[in-house]
Amino acid sequence: MSDGTAELSRQIVVLFLAPKTGSCYDFSMRVIAVRTLREFWAKHAEAEQPLRAWFKEAGKADWKKPIDITSQYGNARIIGNDRAIFSIKGNDYRLVVAIKYDRGLVFIRFVGTHAEYDKIDALTV
Repeated sequence: MSDGTAELSRQIVVLFLAPKTGSCYDFSMRVIAVRTLREFWAKHAEAEQPLRAWFKEAGKADWKKPIDITSQYGNARIIGNDRAIFSIKGNDYRLVVAIKYDRGLVFIRFVGTHAEYDKIDALTV
């Protein structure tokens, strides 16, 4: 879907499928597989607060295209296959996500140390 079509689809959902009175519609991103983050910070306690902060910020974001991410996170890198790489805790850790901009979804694909990150292919993980 093009960006305009995706926005129109969201508006249709709001107008016809969602309750109308007293409702507040939030088109923020939905982060999928937060369990992956929890499992990681259970092993790396110092990563918990930075990952929680990223999760909270990402959940409130409204990323429509890659530039929206890099505008918010200057150290984020956008790579192919709708993937973004975030530096976590002063670049101690890496977070790789796949993004479906038209659906407002962020899928956690990987979180790990630099040594672990060096062993993966961020485009396919």
